[in-house]
Order: sequence, then structure tokens, then C-alpha cells
Amino acid sequence: MSQQNLTLAYLNEDDRAYGLAGMMISLASLNAIDRVAEICLDSDGPMVEFSHEFYFQGSPSISPKATWDNLVQNFHITTAMVLSNVMARSVVRLKKDAPEEIMKEIYKEVEKEGHDTCALEDDEIENLYNNALMRTKRLFFNPRLHPAIDEFARIISRRRILSGREIRDELHFLQLI
Repeated sequence: MSQQNLTLAYLNEDDRAYGLAGMMISLASLNAIDRVAEICLDSDGPMVEFSHEFYFQGSPSISPKATWDNLVQNFHITTAMVLSNVMARSVVRLKKDAPEEIMKEIYKEVEKEGHDTCALEDDEIENLYNNALMRTKRLFFNPRLHPAIDEFARIISRRRILSGREIRDELHFLQLI
């Protein structure tokens, strides 16, 4: 077992691969994997490129409620992705719980984003965060899933770039979706 401490910054390539694996597994659990166009382990910027379905589609023909619902859904998705990134890296890769200080830092960022992006109230943000955290813990604290998560991280490390379709195929093959 590694004695490395988990940080918000990636420690190495292996850490990045587990982070990406966690995010993709989270999206699959939310039935939102179709929102990914591609992932790239070597990217200097964001490692996840979203499909056009993810991005805000403002139009006079779309009701304000539908637009807001889409923003909240995307906020939920990105919250789950951040939590899954950390859980895959700590629980699956390092075999220990995520450090409390990192979880507090994530919550502060989630809270800020919930206020700024969706104009959510504190209790709405807390409920959404707790829901995402509970779902994420169920996934990554399940030891029966760890071998498949390990394998998916190895696939990402080996292939470097996967399209959305390839991600779905690999997750299906590993019986993660």
C-alpha cells in the first residue's frame, strides 16, 4: 500500500488514469456517458471533452425552466465527476479514504459553483452534494468493482485517447455498465 498523500493535483500518470476512470464510471452510473466526446490522458487542459449535448443550448424556443433544469443536471454531473475522480484515486488506487481536507475543499468549490451557475440555495447544494457523495461512495467502496476499475485505468494508460463510443464499449466489456 502506498504512503502517498492524495492532493487535488495529480501525482503521476497512474493517478491521472484512475481519476479519468472514476469520472467515466460516474458518468455511466448517471446514464450520462453519452455526454463525453473523448478523453485524453495526455491533455494539458481538461482531459474530458464533452459532446455538444452537455453544453448550454440557449434558445428562445426553450423554456427558462428547461434551461435551468439542464444547468442543474450538468452541475450534478460535474459534482459527481469530481467526487468520483477523488474516490477512484484514493479508495481504489491508494486503498484509503479520501482525506477530509480535500473533501471540504471540494464542497467549498461545489457550493460556490452551485451559487454562481445555478443560483441554488445552500440546502439545495447540500442535498445535491450529499446525493452525489452517497452514490459515489456506493460505487468506489464496493470491493467487487475494484478489479474492473483497475483494468479500466490500465486501458486508459495504454490507449491514451478514447472516444465516447470506445469508453462505452470498454465499460460494457468490463461489466461496469
